[in-house]
Amino acid sequence: MEFVVRLLGENPLLLLFAVCAIGYPLGRMRIRGVSLGTASVLFVGIAIGAVDPRLKLPDVVYLFGLTLFIYTIGLNSAAGFFKGFDRRGIRDTALALGVLALAGVADYLLARAANMAGATGSAMYSGAFTNASGLAGVVESVKAAGGTGKALAEPVVGYSLAYPIGIFGPIMVMLLAQRLFGVDLQKEALTVSSYRRSIQKIEVRTIEVTNPAAAGMSVVELTAKQARDVVFGRVLRSSEVLLASGDLKIQLGDRIATTGPEAELDTLTEFLGQISDEEVHLDRTEFDVRRMFVSNPSVAGRPLSQLALPQLHQAVITRVGRGDIDLIPSGDTILELGDRVRVLARRDEMGAVERIFGDSYRALADVDFRTLCIGIALGLMLGLLPIPLPGGITFRLGFAGGPLVVALLLGRLERTGPLVWNLPYTANLTLRQLGLLLFAAGIGTRAGYDFYSTLAGGHGLNVFTSGAAMTLGSGLVMMVVGYKLLKIPLNLLYGIYAGAQTQPVNLAFAVDRTGNDLPNARYATIFPLATIFKILVAQVLFNVLR
Repeated sequence: MEFVVRLLGENPLLLLFAVCAIGYPLGRMRIRGVSLGTASVLFVGIAIGAVDPRLKLPDVVYLFGLTLFIYTIGLNSAAGFFKGFDRRGIRDTALALGVLALAGVADYLLARAANMAGATGSAMYSGAFTNASGLAGVVESVKAAGGTGKALAEPVVGYSLAYPIGIFGPIMVMLLAQRLFGVDLQKEALTVSSYRRSIQKIEVRTIEVTNPAAAGMSVVELTAKQARDVVFGRVLRSSEVLLASGDLKIQLGDRIATTGPEAELDTLTEFLGQISDEEVHLDRTEFDVRRMFVSNPSVAGRPLSQLALPQLHQAVITRVGRGDIDLIPSGDTILELGDRVRVLARRDEMGAVERIFGDSYRALADVDFRTLCIGIALGLMLGLLPIPLPGGITFRLGFAGGPLVVALLLGRLERTGPLVWNLPYTANLTLRQLGLLLFAAGIGTRAGYDFYSTLAGGHGLNVFTSGAAMTLGSGLVMMVVGYKLLKIPLNLLYGIYAGAQTQPVNLAFAVDRTGNDLPNARYATIFPLATIFKILVAQVLFNVLR
C-alpha cells in the first residue's frame, strides 16, 4: 500500500488519470435508473485523497479545468443568456437570490447557536455554496481586522468542512425533488416551448397554389405573413422549375416545395391551397441538394442574409444542422463552425457554394486556439481585478466569474474582424468535458484528506452538520417554491439551482439527468449574479457574527 501511495503521490499525472479512469466509467453505471455522470470522478477523488495527504493534485489542475469548463459553457450559452432577461429571467434570478439570502439568515442562526467564530461561520456559508471567491473575501476581511495565525486558519476550516456537502448535497436534492414530484424529465422537457421547437420534426411538402388571395404575393411577403418558420425551395410552374427566391411572385397553379414543422406547413397549406401529389423536391433536373459543413471561418458568425446566396448563386439553405438538431434557417440565422447546411442550388453553382462554406470535416478538428487562449486570458485578467463596493468591500470574479463574463460577451459578439470567438459544437463539447474531468479530479483529491481527518477526529462536526442543513434545506426550499408555487419545469429549475450553487459538477449532473441542454442557459444566467451576491452575503455575515 505504501508503494502505491508513494507512486501516485510522486506522479500527479498518473494520479489524475487514475482518478478519471476509475470515476468516469462508474458515473455511467445506472442503479435504479440513477447515474452520477461526471460527478462520480469527484467522489472517487475524495475517496482516494482521504487515504493519504500526499494524494492530492496541484492547484493548477482544478483551476485549469474550472476555467476551461466555465469558458466553454459561457460561449455556448451566450445567446440564451442575453435572451433570458425577460419577465421569466427576472423571476428565476429573484428565486435564486432569495433562497441564497434565506440561507444567509440560516447561517447566522446556526453559527450563533453553535457559538462559532465569525470567520468560521461566514466561511461555512461560502463552503456550503462552493464559492471560493467568498472564502477569499472572508480571509481578506480577517487580515484587515488584524487577524493572524489561528484567526486566518478559521475561515479555511469552516470552508473545507462545509465544501464537500456543498458539492454532492445538491445532487441529492435534485434526485429527491424528481422522486418527490414524480417528474419524468424527458417528457417534461417537451412542455418547454424552446426545447420543443428545437426537436420538432421537420417535413418536406409540395403545396399547390389554388387561393386567388395568394397570387401576386412575393416569397418574402408570404414568409412574413404566413410562414415565418418555413423555407421555400423549388417552384414548379407549368413545366419550368424555378428557385423560390425572395422576390419571386407566386402564381395560381404553382407547386411549391416547402420545408418546416408540420404545424407550420398545415397553416401554410390552408392559406395557399392544397397538398400536391407531385413531389417537386425530388426533381433534380436543374437543381441539386447537398449537405455541407461550415468550416470556413470567414462565414462563421455572420447571418445568412449577408451571404446573398439566392442573388449571387441561385441557392437557398433549407436546413441548418447543429449538434443533434435541425434548425429552420432565416436571414437572421447566425452560422457557426461545425454547422451542417442543406443547400439547394443549380448544379453548375454547387462548386461555388461549396467554396463559400468550406465543407471540410477535417478543418473542423483544427480548433482556433488563438481565439480560445485570447478569450480565456481576458477572462482571467478580469477575474483578478479588484472591484470596490460600498462599505469598503472589494471582491474579485475569480477563475470562474471572469472567464464566464468574457465568454458571454464574446459569444454574443460571435466574431471581431477575422477573429471567430465561438468554437465548433463538437470541439466545445469535448473541451467542456475535459475541463470538468480535470476540475472534479483536482478538487476531489485536495478536499479528501482534510474532510476525512477532521470528521474522524471528532472536530468540526457542528460546522459540517450546519453546512449540510443549510445546503440541503435551501435546495429543498428552492425546489418546492420553484416547482410548486412558480410552476417552473424541473428541467429549468435544475439549471437555476446549479447556477445558484455556482458549481460545475452540479450542472453536469443536471445535464446528464435531464438528457438535454435546458439547464445550461439558466445556469449561465444565474451564475454571475449569484457569485457576486454570495460574496456580499459572506462579508455581511463576517461583520455581524464578529
